[in-house]
Amino acid sequence: AYLAVANLVKDQKADHAKRIAEFSIDAIEAASEVMVDEDDPSLGFVTIRVGFHSGPVISDVVGTRLPKYGMFGDSINTASRMESNSIAGRIHCSLESANLLRDQAPEIPLVSRGTLNIKGTGNM
Repeated sequence: AYLAVANLVKDQKADHAKRIAEFSIDAIEAASEVMVDEDDPSLGFVTIRVGFHSGPVISDVVGTRLPKYGMFGDSINTASRMESNSIAGRIHCSLESANLLRDQAPEIPLVSRGTLNIKGTGNM
């Protein structure tokens, strides 16, 4: 799993949903060009699933002996659930992100998957 975040610093353009969506599209395309095993082409190419959500997070450095940067909050959990409920080779975003994306990048097609029961969150 890989977590990417946009707009963690102040004074950035309000196009984070568009940038994350474009990054997601590029990540799926890049992964699909990598063979699972170059010695056994019959295994095909890498497929990844992507999910994202837009919302507030808290971030900080945690620990003193072995400090680590961490991000916390419901938005992190929701983004993780979007990924785990996605389909290989597809992008699953929350309604909040979809609404932002419609404004920020109307050229990116969105298709509703309907209501899904998301673990720990309920119906989304």
